[in-house]
Order: sequence, then C-alpha cells, then structure tokens
Amino acid sequence: MTTSGERYGPQFGPDITFLGVPRCTWSAASTYGDAEVVILGAPFDGGTSHRPGTRFGPQHIRQTCYLPSNGSRPSLALRVDGLHGDLTVYDAGDVEMYSGDAERSVRDLQEAVYTVARTGTIPLILGGDHTIAWPDAAGVAQHLGAGRVSMIHFDAHADTGDITFGSLVGHGQPMRRLIESGAVRGDRFLQVGLRGYWPGPETLAWMAEQGMRSYEMTEIVARGLDECLTEAFQIATDDCEGVFLSVDIDVCDPGHAPGTGTPEPGGLTGRQLLDAVRRVTYELPVAGIDVVEVSPPYDNADITSALANRVVLEALSGIARRRRDDRDGTVWDPRQPLLDGR
Repeated sequence: MTTSGERYGPQFGPDITFLGVPRCTWSAASTYGDAEVVILGAPFDGGTSHRPGTRFGPQHIRQTCYLPSNGSRPSLALRVDGLHGDLTVYDAGDVEMYSGDAERSVRDLQEAVYTVARTGTIPLILGGDHTIAWPDAAGVAQHLGAGRVSMIHFDAHADTGDITFGSLVGHGQPMRRLIESGAVRGDRFLQVGLRGYWPGPETLAWMAEQGMRSYEMTEIVARGLDECLTEAFQIATDDCEGVFLSVDIDVCDPGHAPGTGTPEPGGLTGRQLLDAVRRVTYELPVAGIDVVEVSPPYDNADITSALANRVVLEALSGIARRRRDDRDGTVWDPRQPLLDGR
C-alpha cells in the first residue's frame, strides 16, 4: 500500500488530468513552479450519510465535457482562457484517500492542500463528499493563518452537525469542525442555498452563537440572489486575508443536479450557481476552492458531472479575468455584447 505523497494520478479510472491540463506532483513544488492554480482530487465518500459514490466524482468532473481535452477553454463571456494563457493550471491527480479511514484521509488531504497553498498557488479540490471541506479550508488557513480565511459555502445543508454515527468526521459536520478548530471564524462564515428539514433547533442555536450568516432559499427568493451575495461579500472581505469557496453541488435543485448523495428539492438553478461562482471568483480574493458531492452512480446523462465541470471552469475563468483586470486596469462588463470589439 502506498502512503500519502507517493501516489499520483487518479485513484479511480483512466489516467487523465482536468480537460488535459499539464500534470504535476503536489509534494514537489518544482513541478508546478509557475502554477497559479493546482487541481487536487479527493476521492473520499467515507463520510456519506445516505447515498455513496462520490469517490468517483473527481474523475467524472475531470472528463465530462463534449469538447476536446486539450488544456484550453476560452470563455465566451469573460473573454479569457481559464486553463491556458490567461491562467496557469496544473492537475496533481488524486490524494490517496481510503474511505474506510476518515481520520487518516482528512489528515493526508490537509497536508496536500497546505503544501500547495504555501507556495502561493490556489488549491482547487475535486470531491468526494463534503467531509473534505474541513481539511481543504484548514490547509489554506494553515498557510494564511487561523481565522484569516473566510468561507463562502454553497449548499442545501448547513453541515454543522456534531457527532454522527459515533464519529466527529463526516459530510454533515465539516463546518463545525472548521469553526471549533479556529481555522475559520464563525462570524466570517457565509452559507448560501440552505433549505429543507435539517438541521434542528439545537444545531441552529449553535450556529447563531458562532455568528454564522446562513441564507436560506426563502430569503434568497424574497431578496434576490444578487443582493444576498453582495451582502455576503462585504462580510467575507472584512478582516480576512482570503476567501475559501466551497460548492456542494446539491445547492442546485435535483432537476439540475440529480447525481448527489442527499438531494433536496427547491434549490438554485444551474444558471444561478454558475453566475454566483463567477461573481465570487471575479470579485473576491479567492485562496482555495472545492467542488463536492458529485455522485456519478446516481447521475442521469452526466447532468451533475457536466454542471460540476462547468463550476470549475467558471471559477477558473473568474480568477483569470480578475487577474487580467488587475494587471491591465480594465473592468469586465457583463453587458458587453458577445461580438462587440472582436
């Protein structure tokens, strides 16, 4: 059996990178010295409470696209290539994660994320279930400083449970672990898209005590998603060095993302999620990203994997556009017609 740092490439499926970007080795910084973003796979579903299968998520997110895997994706809207030219992206393959040993797996993943983040590179992690958000954000905070990273968390569920099935580690608990550990401050924790019938009053009271801000779908519908995001951005950028973006694909309605472990009706549309991710990565100093809870065995016609692939591309394109505008003194205008100036 290999140990952390010895295995590179996908843990499941064919040996490919995200849409053909160059390969690197996360433990050897020299292999990604010019990188701005490094992709890591986290094929873990040992924290799943309902439907398993997210261990196959990273591989499907990497490959689900009808265009060639040629390491290039120019964005029609943002007019940048988030994989090549405007942003330098590498794929380090999967961190070896054994779903039967949650404690070991989260420890090894945090080591990998921290190793990438400390080089000044943005780690982008493909899940896996939402358990991985704990080591993902903690690894970034280990670099930037405990309490110096805010969290913007898209999800149907708060993931602030305490002990489930006798364990502190699981996909319903990572946000509590992050706050309790001090890695992320509760009053810089923004959640978008919550709905349904969990958690209960005791957990909600704990969340309120931490100063968390959770936008449930009823509030989002009443106020509008853009207004809620603008408010969340103001909180996220106050007294923090960077923002961690965590996207649980079940934030979308199951009609837009059926392949997930705990589907909850009444969520965002795929269009709303892509627009929101674009805003986060374009407007905020993003220091880390994860995209989680894609469960291919429950997907239909690759709908969920395709959406997650585009979430990743939208995030990369937003980062690329932000960096170009910072460099050139320009401002991207979403109202600009597609062919204007071409």
